[in-house]
Amino acid sequence: MLPLPDHPLLAVRAFVTRFPAPLGELPAVNPGSPPFAPPDDALRAAVRNMLRHGGFKPTGRSKPASEYLIRAAAEGQLSPINVAVDVCNAVSLHSGFPISVVDIDRATSPFRVAIAPPGAEYVFNTSGQSIDIAGLVCLCDAEGPCANAVKDSQRTKTSPATTRTLSVVWGTLDLEDRLDAATRWYREVLAHCGANTETA
Repeated sequence: MLPLPDHPLLAVRAFVTRFPAPLGELPAVNPGSPPFAPPDDALRAAVRNMLRHGGFKPTGRSKPASEYLIRAAAEGQLSPINVAVDVCNAVSLHSGFPISVVDIDRATSPFRVAIAPPGAEYVFNTSGQSIDIAGLVCLCDAEGPCANAVKDSQRTKTSPATTRTLSVVWGTLDLEDRLDAATRWYREVLAHCGANTETA
């Protein structure tokens, strides 16, 4: 089980995925149509409120990843990366929930969810750019925070060699029905890719 912090708004769904081959060898996938309505302003506000609980400000360049995907899709800027990331992005885009996906074999167990302490930051891209994550609820491994609802850490991102991932769908307690529906669809699409998933 994935330990969670004391948080009045947070709800997460997490699962491990085992792919039938390294991601670099798997073909692209079309996730199809989502089994729920598009996200609305109330959902976006609920996600932002959840992320504010620890003192983080989810605005500007630090807005939830799901909001970035909506803008990128509208501008035609979403391009395929690999099956794990592409399915993650599709579910996040259509559900409105931010999703983290990390390469388990690039991380160090045990995993837990915690609010990042003051001064916490990590590199989130290949250019070496860092994000200040103080006060933000994060997925952590034994080395510290490695993913969150805004930007995932570069050190645990997937690669063409990835065969196992941990996905975390970041939701809120007042939207658990939608969170469950999004997670079910996420796992169903992965199953169509030949992957096996197991609740974390």
